[in-house]
Amino acid sequence: MDDHARHDSVRHSYDTVAQEYTTRLHAELEGKPLDRALLTALLEQTEPGAPVGDLGCGPGHVAAWLAERGARTVGVDLSAGMVAAGRARFPAVEFRQGDLLELPAGDAEFGSLVALYTVIHLDPGELPRAFAEMRRVLRPAGLLLLSFHIGEEVRHLDEWWGHPVDVDFRFLDPAHIAGLLASGGFTVEMRLERTHYAHEAETRRAYVLARRT
Repeated sequence: MDDHARHDSVRHSYDTVAQEYTTRLHAELEGKPLDRALLTALLEQTEPGAPVGDLGCGPGHVAAWLAERGARTVGVDLSAGMVAAGRARFPAVEFRQGDLLELPAGDAEFGSLVALYTVIHLDPGELPRAFAEMRRVLRPAGLLLLSFHIGEEVRHLDEWWGHPVDVDFRFLDPAHIAGLLASGGFTVEMRLERTHYAHEAETRRAYVLARRT
């Protein structure tokens, strides 16, 4: 499958589950204390008044959580269904449909970026381009918070909550991701790992906080 077809497959899969995803996960941060702490730390270091971009935002619950704490947030997602669900539920967030490899944002538009479990859908060869796009839309010294599943496997779903889908979840090596960021114009300031919470899929998770140089 070529890159275009794979992205279309991811888009269609998330369109298919958008409503159920929103219903099930709109309040998931309530059960993720570490995620909330990291997001709070990001906000504290974001240039005052600068917008925060939530990449791969899904229905926008993370962007909405940030907006509730005073941030001006923009959610970006590949899936039109996710964007529509977010706009319906979270009017305080601006939503844009777009691809991580060609972000719908201007140069140096954002004071910081959040990308939680979104680069996991990219082919490994696409990661440098995605990180270059993130750097492009960040202001100088802006922060990027990434999260992803740790490992080397690829989990494929052809059914999700009873819906037919066709999507891969790629597990990643934190050291490799840190190296790509460092070679792509970022300074990695923090790497952290945790096990899953009881309500999550049983994977080990990584968080990387990097600053645009």
